[in-house]
Amino acid sequence: MEEIKAAQEQFGKLIESEFQRIEKMKKDREAVDFSRLETIVIGVLPGDGIGPIIMKQALRVLRELLAPELKQGRVEIREIEGMTIENRAAKLQSLPDEVFEDIKKCNVLIKGPMVTPRAGEPWPNMVSANSLLRRGLELFAAVRPIRIPDKNIDWTFFRENIEGEYIWGNKGIQVNEDLAVDFKVQTRQGSERIARAAFEYARKNGKKNVTIVTKANIVKLADGNFIEAVRRVGEEYPEIEIQERLVDAMCAKMLDPEFNRGIEVIVLPNLYGDIVTDVAAEHQGGLGTASSSNIGNHYAMFEAIHGTAPFLINHGRGNYADPCSLIRAAGMLMAHIGYGDRKELLDRALDICTITERKCVITTDTDGATAEEFTDYLLETIEGLKREGKRNKPEKKDVEREELEI
Repeated sequence: MEEIKAAQEQFGKLIESEFQRIEKMKKDREAVDFSRLETIVIGVLPGDGIGPIIMKQALRVLRELLAPELKQGRVEIREIEGMTIENRAAKLQSLPDEVFEDIKKCNVLIKGPMVTPRAGEPWPNMVSANSLLRRGLELFAAVRPIRIPDKNIDWTFFRENIEGEYIWGNKGIQVNEDLAVDFKVQTRQGSERIARAAFEYARKNGKKNVTIVTKANIVKLADGNFIEAVRRVGEEYPEIEIQERLVDAMCAKMLDPEFNRGIEVIVLPNLYGDIVTDVAAEHQGGLGTASSSNIGNHYAMFEAIHGTAPFLINHGRGNYADPCSLIRAAGMLMAHIGYGDRKELLDRALDICTITERKCVITTDTDGATAEEFTDYLLETIEGLKREGKRNKPEKKDVEREELEI
């Protein structure tokens, strides 16, 4: 049949493209050392909807915490234009070529939420800009921390960020009017590098467990091979226990202390990672509380995990959006480029502002604080913690005098 022959030819071309990608992965193993860069360039992609509103507040925090480095020229913040849905739709490109060239001149990115058009919306049905950025910059690891102290949960998710159901998301085959086929892609190289990222994180942070989440009882090859790849890498980390969970059970029972016993670091294929981390974020307090880092060997991108909040925009409440997710992403960015002390300071301030004191509360409605008012409160808290740190730090003269007296 002609329909089968056409589908076979299309599938063959897809397989050829994967062989080429695998060869690139084999060669690309060396990561950027930020300490050796003269200037670290932070690219800013404000996004759509509430994106520019919360990005403004996240940049206030970044500029405050990186003030010495910005003044010295050690760090540069560079806003990149052209990624609004209006511009992308006008060009019929989810990731316009000239914008991508500007993006590649940066070392790390902080990104607001962006519209991915759906059927029935007033935009062309373009593919996800997020997916194109991740693939184009080879950001293979999506790292999402989740903390729920009252449930004794302190997890870090490592979601494979490029393969799975997403890599050929717009390349399925419509065989005929009765049959459509989509694909799930798994490679040994892709699975091993996300596994290694998870185990390295576990070892460096004193974690003793890596949990693999799949649906390998049904998806025998792709998920089965993913498990084998993670376990193969895990042999190099004998001090770390490996366990497995099924994705449906993970979503249903993640708060059950018996089910989640021992879980610390979680590694997942792409689609499951997308779903499970969103569920975990809701348990943490909502998507507005969570952030994500997308890590590769040469670039990294940090973002909020929620969407553009069209409801808030359409009801004139965009300025009441919660900026915490993007602010937390800014903290992860600072840690990634070598300023972990600034992230620790930010985390302490956020805990005060959102858990212990809560003097200024965001509800996303007019009865709560605006994004700007909350960030004012956060910056005041950061300044207070700085002053407290200076008071508690002994002056060098006093230390020398004490040593002489002893």
